[in-house]
Amino acid sequence: MLGYQLNFFTQQDRSHKGHPLAKWLLEEARNLGIGGATLIPAAEGFGHDRKLRSVHFFELTEQPIKVTMAVTEADAERLFARLKEEGINIFFVKTPIEFGMTGER
Repeated sequence: MLGYQLNFFTQQDRSHKGHPLAKWLLEEARNLGIGGATLIPAAEGFGHDRKLRSVHFFELTEQPIKVTMAVTEADAERLFARLKEEGINIFFVKTPIEFGMTGER
């Protein structure tokens, strides 16, 4: 199949409607019927504000997080429409890919 790899970048302390934004993205992808998504916590990173964010032993609020998924064009359109509808502003990377499964199910 042809589609896109979507990568969304956020941090642990960002929330939407009382839920961590990264977990909200996972749940919304599932609700939209997207075949899978992965939440990847990072040790360190920086964003547009140039501030270095990292995991601290007792404090995880600034931990960088990436949510990644392989989607069809229709899936991507539905997800971005949902983000717009919810007023969510989040950095993303959208890369054209070919994806599928090897072997038999």
